[in-house]
Amino acid sequence: MERRLVVKVTAGSDAPERCSQAFTVASTALAAGATVSLWLTGESAWFALPGRAAEFSLPHAAPLADLLDALIAGGTVTLCTQCAARRDIGPGDVIPGVRIAGAPTFVEEIMDDGVQALVY
Repeated sequence: MERRLVVKVTAGSDAPERCSQAFTVASTALAAGATVSLWLTGESAWFALPGRAAEFSLPHAAPLADLLDALIAGGTVTLCTQCAARRDIGPGDVIPGVRIAGAPTFVEEIMDDGVQALVY
């Protein structure tokens, strides 16, 4: 059975430990062979922009930019439509490989059988 994980991260630099945990759990699941979808919502929306993840720093944590790169390369990374709009972020602004989608897509992902959803 395919293992699938959907992680919604609502925290950014405002709650660095929670933010880092979300990215770490998602990338660890990816490395373990799970299909992973990471959703950037709330303050984590800023990490969809080039260079923003590289600015994030938390002692004793993996670099957020590296984790994000791995998740883009091997999983799905989505920026919340409303979160993007509230921050004036458009499709042309985001890192290549990051899609913008809304609640219907999130609900569709988490309602599938065998999906584990986590919110940080």
